[in-house]
Amino acid sequence: MDMVSLICSKRDGRELTDAEIDWVIGAYVDGAVADEQVAAFLMAVFWRGLSVAELSRWTSAIIASGERMDLSGLSRPTVDKHSTGGVGDKVSLVLAPLVAACGAAVPQLSGRGLGHTGGTLDKLEAIPGWRSELSNREILAQLEEVGCVICAAGAGLAPADRKLYALRDVTGTVESIPLIAGSIMSKKIAEGTQSLVLDVKVGSGAFMADRGRATELARTMVRLGRDHGLRVTALLSAMDAPLGRAVGNALEVAESVEALSGGGSPDLVELTLALAREMLALAGIRADPAVALRDGSALERYRAMVVAQGGDPDAPLPRAAHVEIVTADRSGIVGRLDARAVGAAAWRLGAGRARKEDPVSATAGVVCHVKPGDEVAEGQRLLELHTDQSERLDWAREALKGAISIGEQSTLPGPVVLEVIA
Repeated sequence: MDMVSLICSKRDGRELTDAEIDWVIGAYVDGAVADEQVAAFLMAVFWRGLSVAELSRWTSAIIASGERMDLSGLSRPTVDKHSTGGVGDKVSLVLAPLVAACGAAVPQLSGRGLGHTGGTLDKLEAIPGWRSELSNREILAQLEEVGCVICAAGAGLAPADRKLYALRDVTGTVESIPLIAGSIMSKKIAEGTQSLVLDVKVGSGAFMADRGRATELARTMVRLGRDHGLRVTALLSAMDAPLGRAVGNALEVAESVEALSGGGSPDLVELTLALAREMLALAGIRADPAVALRDGSALERYRAMVVAQGGDPDAPLPRAAHVEIVTADRSGIVGRLDARAVGAAAWRLGAGRARKEDPVSATAGVVCHVKPGDEVAEGQRLLELHTDQSERLDWAREALKGAISIGEQSTLPGPVVLEVIA
């Protein structure tokens, strides 16, 4: 086989064979084809797409490029969750210990933030001593003892995806639905979990702002999971406003602990419980996750998880050197709190990164004191901007221009969960 012929085949709309797809992935991982050739191939896929059969094989080839974890020896049923990313989405920090407290094992292999969306590992690294890099042996031991782990995926898991994602990031091919689905599902299938719940965000702060495309992505991933023997359900959830009240690493850890202690923003708790119920149903466990939030067992499991990964759950979280208050310029009812703008402001304050290798600040971020539908008075506190570098405040304020609308009409916020795709 030669790469030029396969680029032309996909460019012209021909369906590739299993052998051809296997060869493309294998040759790229082995360094037998150049980045520019694979970039051209990815652009052909971007425009032509992949058929159901092609995408299934593409995903299988990515999985086969590395190791596949074996969780079959665990005494608990395994179930995981994946979110497509949003602003203030700290659900994993609450959800993993919550589902573990109900009897499942949750192997949450997570990533870092990029742009206006936050990363789960970045949040947890705000906890003194906590570490994200674990060996497979450590992961298995923690799942058996604690019931949940949140850590980075090992280098041996789907290495082809790591190379392909880096190339997609610089070639304008990130938004391809089959490439997104193959990337997400290859890692989750290789992880070895028996069941998976997908949280596909929709709205201004989401990767997919259009509901139709978000639904297509969800259905594609559910089908891929089924094709590879995984039980999968997807939820479409709203991301027009930030989830919860905190956006930023240490700020979101603090809010997560509040939710695990029986408090928390209603939208955060609602989505977490909805995802937990789907996860427990797929795992075949009859339990009410709301009880585990109320009785303290979820919080206990969270603390055990942090300790197992070297963290100190009692240590004070880092705090920003500078905090600026944004107040209402008029009285009325909050109609909009734009998630993307708030995420961009948090990023500009230091909470996010433009490139994967960029450092992030543990203390930077935004606290939202109001949500859409809240009534406010002139001069009332709307937002807090947190940063260690005061020169970033002007840049963050610029991102927030027009992000908050205050009017006279009362509009009730819509549901957090928009649709369930099973």
